[in-house]
Amino acid sequence: MTDERENEAEEGLAMMIDAAKMDRRSFLVRTAAVGGGLALGFRIPFGGPKQSFAVEAGAEVNAWVVIRPDDTVVIRIARSEMGQGTMTGLAQLVAEELECDWARVTTEFPTPGENLARKRVWGDYFTAGSRGIRASQEYVRKGGAAARMMLVQAAADDWKVPVAECSVAKGVITHAPSKRRTTYGQVADAAAKLEAPKDVPLKDPAQWQIVGKPLKRLDTLDKVTGKLVYGADLHLPGMLNAAIKDCPVFGGKVKTYDATKSEAMPGVKRVVRVGDSAIAVVADTWWHAKTALDAVAIEWDGGENATVSSATIAQTLAAGLDAEQAFVHNEAGDVKAAIESAAKKVEAVYSYPYQNHATMEPMNATALYTSDRCEVWCPTQNGEAALAATAEASGLPVAQCDVHKTFLGGGFGRRGFTDYVRQAVAIAKLMPGTPVKLLWSREEDMLHGKYHPVMQARLIGALDAGGNLTGLRIRLSGQSILASARPEGLDKGKDPLTFQGYWPTGEHSLEYTIPNLLIDHAMRNPHVPPGFWRGVNVNQNAIFLECFMDELAEAAGQDALEFRRKLMAAHPKSLALLNAVAEKGGWGKPAAAGVHRGIAHFRAFGSYVAACAEVSVTGGSKVKIHRIVGGTDPGYAVNPAQIDRQVAGSFVYGLSALFMEQCTVKDGRIEQENFNTYDSMRISQMPKVESIIMPSGGFWGGVGEPTIAVAAPAVLNALCRATGKRIRSFPLKNSGFELV
Repeated sequence: MTDERENEAEEGLAMMIDAAKMDRRSFLVRTAAVGGGLALGFRIPFGGPKQSFAVEAGAEVNAWVVIRPDDTVVIRIARSEMGQGTMTGLAQLVAEELECDWARVTTEFPTPGENLARKRVWGDYFTAGSRGIRASQEYVRKGGAAARMMLVQAAADDWKVPVAECSVAKGVITHAPSKRRTTYGQVADAAAKLEAPKDVPLKDPAQWQIVGKPLKRLDTLDKVTGKLVYGADLHLPGMLNAAIKDCPVFGGKVKTYDATKSEAMPGVKRVVRVGDSAIAVVADTWWHAKTALDAVAIEWDGGENATVSSATIAQTLAAGLDAEQAFVHNEAGDVKAAIESAAKKVEAVYSYPYQNHATMEPMNATALYTSDRCEVWCPTQNGEAALAATAEASGLPVAQCDVHKTFLGGGFGRRGFTDYVRQAVAIAKLMPGTPVKLLWSREEDMLHGKYHPVMQARLIGALDAGGNLTGLRIRLSGQSILASARPEGLDKGKDPLTFQGYWPTGEHSLEYTIPNLLIDHAMRNPHVPPGFWRGVNVNQNAIFLECFMDELAEAAGQDALEFRRKLMAAHPKSLALLNAVAEKGGWGKPAAAGVHRGIAHFRAFGSYVAACAEVSVTGGSKVKIHRIVGGTDPGYAVNPAQIDRQVAGSFVYGLSALFMEQCTVKDGRIEQENFNTYDSMRISQMPKVESIIMPSGGFWGGVGEPTIAVAAPAVLNALCRATGKRIRSFPLKNSGFELV
């Protein structure tokens, strides 16, 4: 995305600061814009409305910090926690500036309704694009620093001494000349009554004591003891349960249904139609609801989409590879002339399938509707979008609605959407005063995802007589997520996110200097809804580019690493990381017998990432990934232990997709309905992962998504060396390869 587009997004979010005063329609429209995840930042009304807030067993010093009398520090976290560690990382940033005792830190989630009422003092609630920490780090650090300044000021005022004579460490304030001491808990009430400081300096990173340390996660104990509440765990007094079936053909509807048998089954309260396309059963238990739903005789009307298949979609995309019209995003020189005059031309076509998020916890939401209020409890990546959906589905003003975020049993982009929230509210609206928990079955979750977009690519490279890359042409043909999920985010019809990793500049920049270049996209949008999927478009784009770079190096008769190095002189951070990964991976040194290596690198979500994989193949098809060295330069590393886990976790996700995962379409619907047909890696198949975390400072990059891009191409490049076969369509199971 260009800086101009980013600034426009920031201005749009700044306008939302007064969202509490908006009419419902305006809020819904503007919140939908935030839901696309393109906005990078916004102006925070620092400190929020000036008032003293009474909190249970504690004093709110400011919006981020509540201090209890026993010196417990409650840090408010707006972003969602779905296993990525954002909650702990943001708490570290606040605690660093607060100078509190980390052993006394706990967290809580303020609701998006509270955020609007306080002029969005907690900022953006959207958690995706690896932005949970990097997009909020500055203002949460200022929240911690401001609270520290107010607490110290309160102590100084009580002692009637200059604040400059006071110091603080681990929540204990000391006045050295008089040797007096006090704690945050003892001065919090007084501090809460002070004006927030206007000038809030932040620490130099060289002074960090909490940030940058591999501290234990704050939620681990509650996870292992079962105390942590996910949306599927939630129970409210008098709650009923709902199961739902939507038309399996996207865009289809219910033609007829007969619920006579279901309505007489045990525990059933109601059988209801939800919109034009779904039937739901409400019962005393979820299993009673699910069993009765299966007994409803439903006739679906799939409409014209019922004729669509994977084959017809592939044909549509293949035609796009030769289309005259396409959206250009990165262009330099004269690529046509470079290709025509090339000493050697290399050409390849790659394809990438639909894939499901397959979160362990299926979609769910609990709604309580009355004539004057609607509340929802749900796992969501976008609390404000969920609030907007609640208001729209209930028909109530935003101020009469709220959303209570729970922990997420996986998100990966899927829970940035609000379809399941709307359904829950629609059902609860038919049963006023009764909380209703809607839980999708695994089959419903698989059949009604927002899928990783399907894509094809044709790449043409031009080599001169010396084996130098003089031109590169990349034509993408396939879906646009924004065109489906947030069309107002398109740039004159173009989807910048389609080109992640191929941008001229910015957080997804192409890290090669090529004199003649053309990268464009023939947008082709089948009826299957695409969605933001962990890594989004970097998954296929990294495979397309980094595997093709190996093809070019082979055609030029050059080592794959040296071939890349020649193109990366103007990209020192990427080159430094690639060199570090190659060195630790043993590139250029003999590998064990039968073991072959592959490398890849990329720029994604503001970070520099690279990988070196070691692979062996037995029996011609059984693939063993022995080891992957994965490197990242995210600028700053808030919690290296969490980054290490994110690297390994992203490899699980990316390699499962590479070898096993594909959603196919038949008669307009997804064929894979459960994990028996949509598999993932087992622990025994997981390679040894060695992380290199080398933050170079000066910028804030993402962590959770970038490294997913490089595992697959590194393995594919090693696989080609092991077998002599270059695979260009995925998953690899379709080519007979099995991960062992």
